[in-house]
Amino acid sequence: MQKLLGLLLVLIMGSALAQTTVTIASVNNPDMVTMQELSTQFEAENPDIKLEWLFLDEGTLRSRLTTDVATGSGAFDLVTVGAYETPLWAANDWIVSVDQMSKDYPAAAEGYDFADLLPAIIGGLTYNNELFAVPFYAESSFTMYNKKMFDAAGLTMPEQPTWEQIADFACKLNDPANGVYGIALRGKPGWGDNMAPITTVVNTFGGQWFDAEGHPQLDSQAWHDALTFYADLVNRCGPPGVTGNSFPESLQLMSTGKAAMWVDATVAAGFLAGSEAGPDLSQALAPIGPVAKGNAWLWSWNLAVPKSSDAQEAAFKFMMWATSKGYIEKVAAAKGWAAIPPGTRKSTYERKEYLDAAPFATMTLNAILKANPNDSTAAPQIAPGVQFVQIPEFSAIGTDVAQQIAAALAGTISVDEALKNSQEIADKAMKDAGYY
Repeated sequence: MQKLLGLLLVLIMGSALAQTTVTIASVNNPDMVTMQELSTQFEAENPDIKLEWLFLDEGTLRSRLTTDVATGSGAFDLVTVGAYETPLWAANDWIVSVDQMSKDYPAAAEGYDFADLLPAIIGGLTYNNELFAVPFYAESSFTMYNKKMFDAAGLTMPEQPTWEQIADFACKLNDPANGVYGIALRGKPGWGDNMAPITTVVNTFGGQWFDAEGHPQLDSQAWHDALTFYADLVNRCGPPGVTGNSFPESLQLMSTGKAAMWVDATVAAGFLAGSEAGPDLSQALAPIGPVAKGNAWLWSWNLAVPKSSDAQEAAFKFMMWATSKGYIEKVAAAKGWAAIPPGTRKSTYERKEYLDAAPFATMTLNAILKANPNDSTAAPQIAPGVQFVQIPEFSAIGTDVAQQIAAALAGTISVDEALKNSQEIADKAMKDAGYY
């Protein structure tokens, strides 16, 4: 009997030792938190795989992951990576080809339906005709507004507002004495934070980050006009402490009826749907300026497997599970159809349940399909991108410029001083990189 018990113990210990741990690094967005919640179902179906999670804010995540994949430290087996980084990391051989993993581990990819993924999104995740990440959710940007407030003030939001109209509405509805602000916009420094909406404003004012040869254009009249407009709007008719306001803060204001408008990611509409102010909210297209393009951004958060991972098969298996049609059904069952990860699959926008639950769905899809990273500025630019520029140097340049812009929003330096400093920062970086 003792020998039998000993044998059983050895077998149990051997089974435990055989379990593969997949360490996942993710941005701390609500959709990703839901993925962690539902992942217990994956672990129950795959007892040989254990998932470990690390959630970080967007800026910290980018810094941590870039260091990890660049050095090949192997700390993570699966990462959330943005549309900006994916082709750049693929070019550096930092992440594994999804096409190759599908061949190497066909059982994990069985029934996934790659053809159902929106071409507008996976086009940005492709390098040398190979897919290197799969989208978890994707977004454009649009205008969210409190229709109840608009109706009470006798205001009507056009389907395609201009930035001048948005500013007029915001200041008419601004009522700080009663804790209500005309508009919520990002001011927290970061190339993917305050610079995301500001770059779309710059695009519609006729500006751009670089010309076709890579020369920075930050000291142009278009940048001056766009930033002067933005700084005036957020300080005159927005909440206080603009440089501390980002997506979560704006979401909170909008969801509790403390902001009349918010121009930001389309994914926010799903979060707002079930909020306190949800029944009062509606949507319009992202505002335009003198130029009617580059107003709505294009972004996706995606799952990718680092080349340095020693658990690639298990990581790929979870990647397929968490971005599948079946996963969307699981979220719908747990959270409701309005809360599913949007913007990734054609079939999502063919589901009556989703269209009924999410009146913003069609506008979201159209904004994603219309956004053109290859033609988002009045004059040609060195590389694709709507709210970013897809060159390796952009993240560092954008991070430094964002600090200068935040200082201008806070009023500690002038707009002209911020743009002069930004131009010098960008010019030095591009010269050091050998662009000219």
